[in-house]
Parts: sequence; structure tokens; C-alpha cells
Amino acid sequence: MQTQARAVRAAYAAREAERFGRSWSTEELMLGFLGDVGDLAKLVQGKAGVRPRADLDEALAHELADCLWSVISLADAYGVDLEAAFGRTMADLRTHLAGPATPEG
Repeated sequence: MQTQARAVRAAYAAREAERFGRSWSTEELMLGFLGDVGDLAKLVQGKAGVRPRADLDEALAHELADCLWSVISLADAYGVDLEAAFGRTMADLRTHLAGPATPEG
């Protein structure tokens, strides 16, 4: 997934440079991600029956993939080893969940 995401990000960067004289900044990548999350929220509402549409399942899958692409792109932009960070975070959460439940979480 990361290889594909990086190739698409590079293609977008080239198009942005051609169109705007530079590629998007990390802030602009984040704003794009926020837009995708907003679109995802509307599709989740659709799954709850609030915003129905004919292609809901396809659109939901597409938007989830868009959000994942944005996360991978942001991780790359900041030099985060996302696979390693994910593994550490899941291990931390498993440890947390193995302990007693507390009011804080």
C-alpha cells in the first residue's frame, strides 16, 4: 500500500508543481485529509440511514481508501515509519486493555 500511495503522491506533486509552481505543503496535505474525513463522516451518516445514496458502499470504501492514502502521505512527509508506529501503538493498546478497566479508559 505504501508503495502505491507514494507513487500517487509523487504524481500529484508533479501536477501541483506544474499547476502551482510547487507541491502541496504538509499543511495543505492535512487540509485535504480533513476534507476526506468530512466526506467519510457523511458516508457514515448514509450507512446510518441519514444520508442515503445509491452507491453508498462503493463510496464508503473509496473514502476510507482516500483517508488511508492521506495518512500514509502525511507519515511520509514527516518521516514517520508508519508500520513500526502502528505496531507499537497496537502493542500499547493491547497492554492497556489487558489491565483493569478504569473510569479514564
